Amino acid sequence: MLHSITEKLDSEIAKYNKPANQINYQRWFKEKLKHPVGLKTEFLKKISNECFKDIKSLPKKEILAICNELFIADKQHYRYFANEWTLRIKDKLDKSDFPMYVAWLTEYADNWGTTDALSGGPIGIILERHPELYEQTSKWTASSNRWLRRAAAVSLIPAVKNRNLLNRVFEIADKLLLDDDEMVQKGYGWMLKEAANQFPDEVFEFVMARKEKMPRTSLRYAIEKYPAAMKKKAMAK
Repeated sequence: MLHSITEKLDSEIAKYNKPANQINYQRWFKEKLKHPVGLKTEFLKKISNECFKDIKSLPKKEILAICNELFIADKQHYRYFANEWTLRIKDKLDKSDFPMYVAWLTEYADNWGTTDALSGGPIGIILERHPELYEQTSKWTASSNRWLRRAAAVSLIPAVKNRNLLNRVFEIADKLLLDDDEMVQKGYGWMLKEAANQFPDEVFEFVMARKEKMPRTSLRYAIEKYPAAMKKKAMAK
C-alpha cells in the first residue's frame, strides 16, 4: 500500500512542480532548509486531497503507519502530507499515538515550522485530551533542544481555552521565562497571547508581575492583542 501511495504522491508532485507553482520557503526561516524551494500550500492541499482518498477508509492504525513512513522518509513534501493526514483523523487520536508524534518532534524537527505543526497539531490535540501527559511535556523546558523547549509551550495552545489548564500555561511560561533563545521566547509569548484571548485579566496580571524580567520579545508577543493603553503599561520600564 505504501508503495502505491508514494508513487501517486510523486506523480502528483511532478504534475504541479513548475516554477509558477513554487515558493521559496527559506524567507521565513533563519535555519537553512534542506529543501528551501517547494510547492505552494494551495497545490500541496490539492495533492493531499487527491491522495488521501486512497487511504481514508483504512483503519487508523494503518493510516498512521503510512504517515509514519512518509514522515521519516527523507523526501520533500512528505512530512507535510504525513502531518496533514493525521489531522484528518484527529478525532481518533489518543494516548497510544502520542509516542510516535514525540519521536517525530524529537528526532526530526529542526525548525519552527515543523515544531509548531507537530506540537500545535497532533501533540497538542492529544495533550488536551490526556492532561496527564503534561508531566512529560513540561520536562521539555529543561531540554538542550531548543525546539523541544518551544514545543513545551506551543503544545498547550490547543488547550488554552480550558481554565483548568491555565495554571499549566503559567507554569511553562515561568520555566521558560529567562530562556535566551529567541525562538523559545516567541513560543511561550505566543502561548500567553492565545491564553489572553480567553483569560485577559489573569494573563495581564501574570505578565505585569514579571515584566521586568521577561525578555521584550516574549512580552511583545504576550500583549499583542491588548488595548494600546494596556500595552503601554506593560512595556513601560
